[in-house]
Formats: sequence, structure tokens, C-alpha cells
Amino acid sequence: MAEAVGRALAEEEHLLVQAGTGTGKSLAYLVPSLLHDQRVVVATATLALQHQLVERDIPRLVEAVKGRGLDTSFAVLKGRSNYACLHRIREGVPDDQGMLQMDVPMGDMATKVLELRAWAEKQAEDEGTGERDFAPRHNDREWRQVSVTHRDCLGAAKCPFGQECFAERAREKAQRSHLIVTNHSLLAIDAIEGIPMIPDYDAVVIDEAHELVARVTQAATDELNSFDVERAARRSRRYVEGDEAEDLADAADALRVAMIDASPGRFEALPVDLHDALVLVRDAARSTLSAYPKKQGDDADAGFQQAKGTVQDVFQIAERMAANTEHDVLWMSEGGDRAPSRLHVAPLQVWGPMRDKLLTEKTVVFTSATLRLGGEFDSVAGSLGLKPGERVSASSTSDLERTEDVLPWLGVDVGSPFDYGKQGILYVARHLPPPGRDGLGPAQLDEIVELVDAADGRALGLFSSRRAAEAAAEVVRERLPHLTTLAQGDAQLPELAAQFVNDPHTVLFGTLSLWQGLDVPGDTCQLVLIDRIPFPRPDDPLMSARQRAADKAGGNGFMQVAATHAALLLAQGAGRLIRTTTDRGVVAVLDPRLATARYGRFLMASLPPMWPTSDPSTVRQALKRLSSPSR
Repeated sequence: MAEAVGRALAEEEHLLVQAGTGTGKSLAYLVPSLLHDQRVVVATATLALQHQLVERDIPRLVEAVKGRGLDTSFAVLKGRSNYACLHRIREGVPDDQGMLQMDVPMGDMATKVLELRAWAEKQAEDEGTGERDFAPRHNDREWRQVSVTHRDCLGAAKCPFGQECFAERAREKAQRSHLIVTNHSLLAIDAIEGIPMIPDYDAVVIDEAHELVARVTQAATDELNSFDVERAARRSRRYVEGDEAEDLADAADALRVAMIDASPGRFEALPVDLHDALVLVRDAARSTLSAYPKKQGDDADAGFQQAKGTVQDVFQIAERMAANTEHDVLWMSEGGDRAPSRLHVAPLQVWGPMRDKLLTEKTVVFTSATLRLGGEFDSVAGSLGLKPGERVSASSTSDLERTEDVLPWLGVDVGSPFDYGKQGILYVARHLPPPGRDGLGPAQLDEIVELVDAADGRALGLFSSRRAAEAAAEVVRERLPHLTTLAQGDAQLPELAAQFVNDPHTVLFGTLSLWQGLDVPGDTCQLVLIDRIPFPRPDDPLMSARQRAADKAGGNGFMQVAATHAALLLAQGAGRLIRTTTDRGVVAVLDPRLATARYGRFLMASLPPMWPTSDPSTVRQALKRLSSPSR
């Protein structure tokens, strides 16, 4: 893998590398990245991997090559909201009228916010990083009291604390570093949205690349409702002397009425009233922006800039939504008591922008444990902006010239240190009825209980919905009371994971965050249950739009979108079982379509090559042997 990455960087060819857990893939791309003569960015999807790189892998590598004359400087770069903001801590934050407020929230939250403020001041005094990851324990709401987004930031030039700013110091360090570690979202904002966030670089390594399309989509998605518009109007009243802010407030009322009259879901064509309301918001926001004075006194810079930025956001989002172009998907989510309805707009596809704005400009190495879907790289490569006809052979130099129209790429699978055929069983419960719309049926619940009982706990249940996970947990608690059964939502995920690891007679049931974010090697997890093939929901506005667009383009939308999405999640879910060379266990899929449907072969080819069976008695016996103390 290291040789393949080195070649890609030297020859400016894109590379896809599938590297299973335990292959040491981070070192395999870090070594050639340090040897490369220009700056390289490493982008990850999760904080866990970012910590592993910065706290363990890179320092070990730097120590190993000491004295060889290499530039081993490195830095971490995150979005501004990941750093404490000294201006917000010392000067306060504008309220809805734009006045700076220093009030601390009441109750328990006040104690935590004061603790965070004291920590940030100590970080400034000691020239620390001010990163959220190293702050005292807190929740999202508490952290928002001591941080700002990039939209609310004054900028180093205007901020009275710009010289001490943690985010600015991080950028300055990155400017001096050969290797920059960041996340997918910041990379997307910099390379694809065109907002400069990262110092100039020559190449990028994207780890956890199976997550990239979702993260790029997320970074390019905007939301709006009437409350956002009302807030912009309130903040503007202090700075705008005419009636423009009141007109913006009236536009917010019109948007609220239009959203009440509209039905939740995707809009093929915008309802006339909703379109007119968005145009009204857009025009009122534009007029309000024009009415802001050109200059403002230094003492009001924070409130002024943040109020104007709020209106700017409203204008840009309303303009995008009102246009409702073929390149975007627009929908309205259904609101509730605590979460009002919101309008959402997301890009129909991101492979085009990634190809035009990232792949054409930089050399990119994509790596993950799951890049070959259906046994091939083409599905993932296409979603990233690379074409099957541009693939080159590893055994010869490229016959394709890299131009704006042709982007050569190579796909490499470096294998795994695990013997999946001996370490794991893939059990497809072919005898069960296909899953229905009403959730788990009696047959599926009986199967879950029998498998968990045979494993004596040690089971991780991955479910397609929170309702299914909770229903399964309730039945297992009732029928197997001697086991500890946990369901996602019973506590924070780190607490659940810790309890799961510490007690082998524990069952943990949950949804998507468990599919991809849990690493539990050893006897803790000997059974991974998957209730159904994780196809996207039929009413998912973005996925259904992408599927329809693929059909219109002459492709197979189901296979290109729904089956590819399912294959990726299945591979990630199955990958929770075997994490070391000594792990043993069963992946049990309770959806017979994996064995009976035509698309089942594609999905099976996306999974680790475990020993397959559809015999429930064989699986239960294997689990009992694994859970036996004498094994």
C-alpha cells in the first residue's frame, strides 16, 4: 500500500485502496506523505481516527525517521466551532437585538459554562490549543456558549483577541507544516465550496473514504425556516434605519404561512405560495443587506458583523431554494413540538463538483476498509467523480494522459490480516419471512432470542430503526432476564460501549451510529445481528431523487443508489465482528432477500469472505461452543 501511495503521489494519479482493519493503513499512507516533497492533507471522517493519527501514529513515525533530514512538521486543523472563542468568553455574544450579553445561563449549565470559560483562559495563558476535544466534560449546548461558527467569527483583523485566537493559531501552525490532518467537512468547504480553510497543498489522502460522499453532501446542504428569517430581522433592527428589517419580518410571516400550507416531503416543483414566499424572503434580505451602513464603530463590530452575516445567510439560502434548479433537491421535514418544520436543499449529486474542483486540481488517495462493492471499485469510484474507463493497471505505467477530461486512477485491494473463512460465519436466515413495513415480526424476534441465548450475550444488534432496536431489546429483556440488555438511548454511546466491553454477558442494540462507530475486539462481541438489508427509506427525499436521476440517465437507479448504499452499510456492519486475528463469531442477517433476491449476489460480494450458511442449528451450535468457558 505504501508503494502504491508513493507511486500515486509521484505520478499524479488518483488511487483507491481497500485496506482492512489491522493492515496498518495509516502508516502506509503517512510514510509516503512525509516523503512527498510538497504539503499533503490527510482528511478523516471521525474524531477517533484523527486522535489516533495525531496522538499515536504520526508522533511514532516522526520519532522513527528522526535525523534523516525530512520535514516532519504536522498540524491539526478543524472548523472554528471546535475551538473555544476568547471574544465570546470575554465580550459576550449578541442577543437577538444585537446587544452583547455576558449573562451565564442559570442552573447546572451555568457551573459547566463557567468551568469551560476558566479552562479556555488557562489554555490561552499556557498557549494551549483550546480544542473542544481536550475541554472538561460537557454537552453540545454548553459548548455553544463558549464557541462560534465560522459565520459568526469576526476574523483576526477585527477581533481584539485575534493574536490569541486558538483557531488562528491552528491555521498559522498549519501554514508552517508539511502534513495537515483535518476532516472531510473542512476539506469539502475548502476544495468544493471554494471557501479557503486550508493552506495550499499538493495532494490529499482521504481516510474513511466510504463516508466522503455523505460528508460532502452534508457540507453543501442548507436549511431554512421562518424562525431563521425572524431572527435575522430582529438582529437587523439595531443597525438598519429604514423599514427594510420590518419588511424582512413580514417575509418571515409569509414563509411561515406558506410552510403550514405545504405538505412535508420532497418538492418536484415548488408550490406557488412557497415559491413566492421564498422570493419575498430573498428580496427582503437583499434590501436589508443594502440598508446596512457601510462602516460601523469598533465597539459594535461583533454585533454588527454577526447580524449582517445572519441576513447574508438567509439571502443566499432563500435564493438557492427559490431557484430550485435541477442540480438541487428541495424538501420540507415534518415538524414536531420541539423541532419545527424546516426547508432543506441539498445537491442532487456531488461527484461532478468533486471531479471538477478536487480531482482535477489535486492528487487524491482514497482509502477505507470498504471500497470494493460487489467485488469492484467502480461503484465507489463513480460516486467520487472517477470514471471506469479511466482506470489504469498497476503493472504498467499509465497510457492515459492526465488532463481536465481524463483523470487516471488505480484501484488496489491490499487484503486483510484476518482469515475470514475460519474466523467468521455469515448466517443468512433464509427460512424467515421477508421483513415487513411494520417492523420486526414474531419470527424475527424468536430468531433474535435464540441466537442471543446461544451466544450467552456477547451480541451487537444493528437495526434499521430505533423502534426495531427497542422492540428487540424489550423482548430479549423479558425472555433472557439473566443477560444485561442495553438499547441505544439508555445512556450516551461511550457509556454503553464501555459497559458492553466490560461485561461479556451483555447485549447492545442500536442503529446507524453503531453500524460504523463501534470498535469492540475480543470475546465481547461474538454475534453481530442485522435485522434487514439497510436500503434507504423509500421516502428519503435525497436518495429517491438520486435514484430517479440515475434511471433518467439510462442507468439502474436501484443498483447505483439503493443497493450501493445498502452494500456499504452491510459491509460496515459486518466489519464490527472481526477486529483482531483472534476474534471469532457470527454475522447473522435476518433478511432472506440476501440469499434469494437477484441483487443479493452484489451485496454478498461486498462483505468479508466469511463461511456462509443458512442452517440455524449449525449457527447456534457454533455460538454455544464460542461462549463455552472450556473452548
